[in-house]
Amino acid sequence: MELRDHPMRADLVAELHARPPQLLVAPLRISYLAMVSPPSERDVEWRHFCALLTMHGVTPPERMLSHAAYDLGPFRIKFERHSEFVRYLVIAPLAEQEPFTDVALSLLPHDWLTAIGGEVIAATHVEIRPDPGAPAVVDRLAAAAFGSAAVIGADIGAHAGRALTHFLLDAQGFGRLLVFDRTLTPRQSGRMVQRLLEMDTYRMMALLALPVARELAPFLSDCEQELARVTAMLQTATSRDEHSLLDRLTRLEASIENRTANNEFRFGASTAYSELVARRIAELREQRIQGLPTFQEFNDRRLAPAMATCQTMMRRQESLSARVARANQLLATRVDITREEQNQALLASMDRRASVQLRLQQTVEGLSIAAFTYYVVGLIGYLAKAVKAAGHHVEPELVMGLSVPLVIVVAAIGIHRIRLIVERAARTN
Repeated sequence: MELRDHPMRADLVAELHARPPQLLVAPLRISYLAMVSPPSERDVEWRHFCALLTMHGVTPPERMLSHAAYDLGPFRIKFERHSEFVRYLVIAPLAEQEPFTDVALSLLPHDWLTAIGGEVIAATHVEIRPDPGAPAVVDRLAAAAFGSAAVIGADIGAHAGRALTHFLLDAQGFGRLLVFDRTLTPRQSGRMVQRLLEMDTYRMMALLALPVARELAPFLSDCEQELARVTAMLQTATSRDEHSLLDRLTRLEASIENRTANNEFRFGASTAYSELVARRIAELREQRIQGLPTFQEFNDRRLAPAMATCQTMMRRQESLSARVARANQLLATRVDITREEQNQALLASMDRRASVQLRLQQTVEGLSIAAFTYYVVGLIGYLAKAVKAAGHHVEPELVMGLSVPLVIVVAAIGIHRIRLIVERAARTN
């Protein structure tokens, strides 16, 4: 039986299994880079990665992939493209030596590495070593790796491994992560290292909103003061002040909306990244090492306050926008009421003018009837004189006098009917 698949089914299934962790068996050295770059650079980044494959005699894929992993002989490399950044993972064997004296990144061609696109947001060197068992050896290796810096760490994977770091940067701008493998399986080791690296990357991506929040704080303070001044004036404003206040509120609202449009994505992304950090820490299943702060404690002490600041600025911005919108609506209502009062006054004035025009019209109608009667009676007089001149016994003055009432009635009726016709035509139009 043949069934028709949804056109997106294969891609969706592939997305569920995207970016699988590498199989890692100690001892290994790993170098990790996360480069922030816009989506428009995806083609350039992919071609750059394919150039590295070509240098090592590997035929690149025919189409661009969001993630790819290859064994290039001296090292393995993994490429991952995310919405805001691209990640490179370089994996190579580790010789028995002092920690971080020879990093995996040194195996990449120098020209290729210097031409890599984007800006570094996270960079870490990782060493996975078999657990020596003796606490003194672990302490010596940690001291060699991190010097006198305060170490953060925990047992991970239900005591199957141990991870140590200091979240500082060395002279080359890289962090350091030391993982001791007790009973980690290759896949479990890959998952743990991936979570630790993602945790660092997502923490830095979340912190990108902190400078935005700090820059936004004085702007919001200025806007709140302006809103307070306008609302205070609104209580005693006259109709002449309303248009000026409405213009100030409109400008204020436009300024806030412009800032919101510029930073809404950054704040939303920061919230999503911080949630991912918390999820990755929970997936570590960390257990405390006596005397060391855990990854969760470091996150609560350093990242959580920054995220609280960002959330506060975001809520403050939303609240201010809503308050300005309410004030704008209130003032617009007052302006509408003032306009209604002006319109009512205008209509009353028009009614008075219409009444005056009606009286003038009635006066004109009376004069028109008189003028019409005068001229018609005159014509009747001329006609009576003509009849008398023809030999008939007619008194022109008498005929003219008797015709006056009749002409007045006919003229009044005629003018009244004309006025009715004109008014009916005006109502129809």
